[in-house]
Amino acid sequence: MVPNRHYVSTGSGKIRDKQMMPSPSFLTRCVLFFMALLISVQPVMAQSILRDAETEAFLADLSVDIIQAAGLEPRHVQIVLINDPEINAFVAGGQIVYMHSGLITAAKNANEVQGVIAHELGHVVGGHVIRINEGAKAATGISLLSLALGVVAIAAGAGDAGAGIMAAGQQAAMGKFLAFSRTQEASADAAGASYLAKARVSGKGLISFFKTLQNVEFRYAIPQDDSYGRTHPLTGERVANLQHVVEQDPAWNRPTDPALEARFQRVKAKLMGFVSDPPQTLKTYPVSDVSIPARYARAYAWHRSAYPEKALEEADALLQMVPNDPYFLELKGQILLESGRPKDALPILREANNRTLSQPLIAALFGHALVATDDKANLAEAARVLKASVGRDNENPFAWYQLGVVYERQGDLPRAQLATAERYSLMGRPQLALPSAQAAMTGIPQGTPDWIRAQDIAMASRSALENSRGRRR
Repeated sequence: MVPNRHYVSTGSGKIRDKQMMPSPSFLTRCVLFFMALLISVQPVMAQSILRDAETEAFLADLSVDIIQAAGLEPRHVQIVLINDPEINAFVAGGQIVYMHSGLITAAKNANEVQGVIAHELGHVVGGHVIRINEGAKAATGISLLSLALGVVAIAAGAGDAGAGIMAAGQQAAMGKFLAFSRTQEASADAAGASYLAKARVSGKGLISFFKTLQNVEFRYAIPQDDSYGRTHPLTGERVANLQHVVEQDPAWNRPTDPALEARFQRVKAKLMGFVSDPPQTLKTYPVSDVSIPARYARAYAWHRSAYPEKALEEADALLQMVPNDPYFLELKGQILLESGRPKDALPILREANNRTLSQPLIAALFGHALVATDDKANLAEAARVLKASVGRDNENPFAWYQLGVVYERQGDLPRAQLATAERYSLMGRPQLALPSAQAAMTGIPQGTPDWIRAQDIAMASRSALENSRGRRR
């Protein structure tokens, strides 16, 4: 995981459990509710998405059987990692599961993460994001009825009674909506347990992770005796409802594949090394621990602390333990590149790129190193590598940025502008994507694939800007 390969996109998700503040009207309360919904789990506007080749490959392998058990096609399902320390996961429409980095670092084993994925797939298959309008419609009906009755009472001279009717109706409406949300959560729990059973994956992780959440709630003194004001059922109730089901499943005592568990511990340590404060990482993984996960975590901690030699020592030790591991090669190449030694990084990243058959994120890093040498002799290779990267994964703004640099240095300004338009479009900045796309269209032959792509970006950006202006009116 490297900073220059993180990007921000758009979306929304489910709200976390939190106290609802009183407000003067149901409409205002709904506005507050949905604002909290957007702010609390919006990965796309306020938080960065962490992208890493090893982590994405691990999550795909970890979830493939569960996705198939849910009746979905694995190649159409994404598991996206959000840079957020809170323990949370959510869906926001489509077949995408968003998972916070805090959930991965809090999970004790791979099976716990599988349990969370199974639960979120329950929301996907149940179409819960789409069906949220059903709950809002029912709640609005209650609110409107209480408003009408209240107005009648006030008109008849019973002002206090009318105000009371309206207040009670608003409370009942919000309760109706929250009850709808809790029903969806319970449904996702049951569906997730069934997917685990069908995939022959133990449900122990699902139960143990809920217990971890319950311990967090105890720590923060969150009430455990009243679910009325919550979007989720009480955690204790969820455990009680699920445990007798998953314990009866034949897969209950089935262990996780040791190789998959070892990969989880690597990814968890790598992630902690990247997102946690270096002193915390070094405390969790002290130098006395010479295991692969510990060395992995320390390598990132030392690199982030600007101690490249110590980081390289850990990377070299990892390569001695597992020679030619492409992700350890990627790590060493990244350290060299970001320490101002791009020429030294080239052979290492080239090997990592070859061993992963040009995995797009690793190819983008390799392309960056080629550009960073400032050697014109490397531009042709950089262009090939970066074109291959965006050709297989065109949602990486950093790769588009590097490709734009290559085009500019080669004197191909129209395609440099097109690459810039692609980057800004991915970043959700239509006001910058539009002029870049328009400039690209003036220099690229009309009707060619690149010209058509620039036209598409221009049209999409113009539409986004018009919609934005319409919302402001």
